[in-house]
Amino acid sequence: MEKNHRDYPLGKWRLLISDALPGSANMALDTAILVAVENGQAPPTLRLYSWAPPCLSLGYSQSYMDIDQDQLLNLGWDVVRRPTGGRAILHTDELTYAVIGPRSDPRLEGGLMDSYQRLSQALAAALSLLGLPVEIHQGKNPLAHHQPVCFENPSDFEITVAGKKIIGSAQARRKNALLQHGSLPLGGDLTRITRVLAYSSPQDQELAARTLLNKAVTARDVLGKEITWTQAAEAFRKGFSEVLNIKLEEGRISGAEQTQTEELLRIQFANQEWTRQTDI
Repeated sequence: MEKNHRDYPLGKWRLLISDALPGSANMALDTAILVAVENGQAPPTLRLYSWAPPCLSLGYSQSYMDIDQDQLLNLGWDVVRRPTGGRAILHTDELTYAVIGPRSDPRLEGGLMDSYQRLSQALAAALSLLGLPVEIHQGKNPLAHHQPVCFENPSDFEITVAGKKIIGSAQARRKNALLQHGSLPLGGDLTRITRVLAYSSPQDQELAARTLLNKAVTARDVLGKEITWTQAAEAFRKGFSEVLNIKLEEGRISGAEQTQTEELLRIQFANQEWTRQTDI
């Protein structure tokens, strides 16, 4: 049964509005906050951010062999490996959100799909505030994880418009805390990602691009107008506050979180040896 805000006690979460950062810094910061929450050193957090320059992110266990490295370099785009699962995403022209909190929180407790479903209700409310006629995808799709591109297929409880995926999310879970992050494409050409992925032939690449347009959509595609990052961020703030019954208080990262971010950059997210693994 779906919950509404009356089913949750009032909670206080930190709201972080971040400047655009390189992909490695974004992933290191999300993970540093997860470490802090796991250790009881940070409050539950909703972080809203963007990426500069454009960045291809790979799922935690995705092979680096999926990338066309030469084309990535030619375009000047970054690449990073996420701490969460799933498939490749090109981050540009979008709003990215991250929820990091203790698994004891009633909004996040239970199994992966329990928390995923609750957060999907908040995401759907946020997108509805932008005027998007969204639905929460409930179908079974056993092939979703075999595709190289995240937005090719919706998984359970992801957000769709007229059957097309508009927001994709993934989780990393620890003993006492979890991180869920995902992205809302505000505009731009979704097929750009196929330019930096490895295909066996130009025909396969063209087919992948057509398939992606049939299965995914941007906010601008649906609404026929531009949605600014600030407008989207305000909708996320309101949607999460209302559906999850939380008071979001804008804050900043702590010194310990900054130190942890720098360490994670060094050993993991800005470490090419780690990023370029082909068998995880």
